[in-house]
Amino acid sequence: MRGSPGEHRAADLERLFAREFAASHQTLLVGGAPEPLYLPAAHGRRWHLLHYREDFFASALHEVAHWCIAGPARRRRVDFGYWYAPEGRDARQQAAFERVEVAPQALEWIFAEAAGAHFAPSSDNLDSGVERPSASFLAALAQRARDWCREGLPARAARFVRALEAFYGTRGALDPGRYREEALGVRHP
Repeated sequence: MRGSPGEHRAADLERLFAREFAASHQTLLVGGAPEPLYLPAAHGRRWHLLHYREDFFASALHEVAHWCIAGPARRRRVDFGYWYAPEGRDARQQAAFERVEVAPQALEWIFAEAAGAHFAPSSDNLDSGVERPSASFLAALAQRARDWCREGLPARAARFVRALEAFYGTRGALDPGRYREEALGVRHP
């Protein structure tokens, strides 16, 4: 099974994820959710379920990034025990959101590169008029991606990058030169 360049279906990510992690981590990636949600196995359910939004490829990559970063204790908690404030965050809440989103969005960017897919950073706060991520967030995102390329990814993330590159026939996702702020295509006045 091999992906076609430019063809990015979330169902392919589900199959890749299952091939890499179902047996070793009893975790499945599942689409179709109205909102992303991680549910650890409980009440007789064998599988941990990593739900992503609808059939969105980017949402699947983002949720896998969160899962790859979460340690064993977080993977035993619903939604990894993360704090989340809904859209409509004030400036202080938005700054806190951006601080915690640097790592997963940087990893999502690396996954997107490995899949040959477009990555768009998200401020996830349109209700309060924040249409694009801050310049400081973009700088931190690019720096974190470069640092991971130089220092090495978490083991599960590295495994997923290898699977994505093999499936999509890409190379060089861990080249730090790919991760520059201007590559994100977001312009600030």
